[in-house]
Amino acid sequence: MIYLDNSATTKPCPEAVNAMTHALTENWANPSALYSFGIEAAHSLRTARTQVANALGAEHDRIFFTSGGTEADNWAILGTAKRFGKKNKHIITTAIEHHAILHTMKDLESQGFEVTYLQPDSLGRVTLDALKAALRNDTILVSIMMVNNETGAVMPISQMAKLTHKRCPDAIFHTDAVQGFLKVPFSAKTLGADLISVSSHKVHGPKGAGALYISPRLNSFPALLLGGGQESGLRSGTEATPAIFGFAAACATLYPTLKEDIQHERQLLEDTITKLSALQGLQINGAHDAPHILSLSIPGLPTQNTINILQDHGICVSAGSACAKGHRSHVLEAMGVAPEAIDGSFRISLSRETTAQELDKLVDVLREEALPRAR
Repeated sequence: MIYLDNSATTKPCPEAVNAMTHALTENWANPSALYSFGIEAAHSLRTARTQVANALGAEHDRIFFTSGGTEADNWAILGTAKRFGKKNKHIITTAIEHHAILHTMKDLESQGFEVTYLQPDSLGRVTLDALKAALRNDTILVSIMMVNNETGAVMPISQMAKLTHKRCPDAIFHTDAVQGFLKVPFSAKTLGADLISVSSHKVHGPKGAGALYISPRLNSFPALLLGGGQESGLRSGTEATPAIFGFAAACATLYPTLKEDIQHERQLLEDTITKLSALQGLQINGAHDAPHILSLSIPGLPTQNTINILQDHGICVSAGSACAKGHRSHVLEAMGVAPEAIDGSFRISLSRETTAQELDKLVDVLREEALPRAR
């Protein structure tokens, strides 16, 4: 199998699997227990928090574990709305966010909040000028993704956070960094975002774990879940230690080779783009700024047909966002991509394990099997 759908999920690395196995078979105590077995689990949980914080460039006590990126996004948005209460109700986001953001925004709109959706340019980028024009005195939250999960467009998050805080000192800036974490270099301490969402299974960890970074600037933030007071009282419930320990092990494994991994993926992507650009009838969509995501279209050949052709050759690609089955890409629509191209679009996404030989096979199958079937 040639797996080119790493933006949907990644293969857990051996270190993550080993950490999870140990947590399930040896270190399975409740971290809240006050005997030595539980204290040992609590120590491991602190170590895991530090490992994730190190990879994120954050203070260890500002990392709060969640069940994944969707929960972290929901917490960031709904928590901000709760924090401001009835004081101001204007929010800014983009038209190309993940549905974890967009659907939560729609929920807030039904409660009386006003949401401005910034539009991308033809390459899928949202500009600093667009944000500048949308900021208002009553803006309480700006939520803009770091890396678009369909096109790989990278947003100027540091500049956007700085602009937001300058224009609206009380406003909170959130970024969904699920596709940016351990894919593009950044440090939470210097990025300027107040809230950062990340996910385990996008970085060779297990599904079921993620985290929300809450900046020291927010000396108080509404709790997500109430109960036993875990996660400093902000996210109650017995911690999912197997998933968390696997997440942390993946972070500890990937972070030391981040620079090399980025260079590896970037070179593979650029070489592949060069080869794909020579294929008549194939269209490249968007900026592909990130080193691991590329959106393609074969106008005249429905997406599912392309997926089936590639699957027959053992190649796995995505129709776009894995969380938006059966819907035309809202990202490509917002970019102004022609309907025929959207209906023939698909995404490839790389990882540190992707090889040149695998991508060459993709190019060969597209050239010899897929493109000749386009109308």
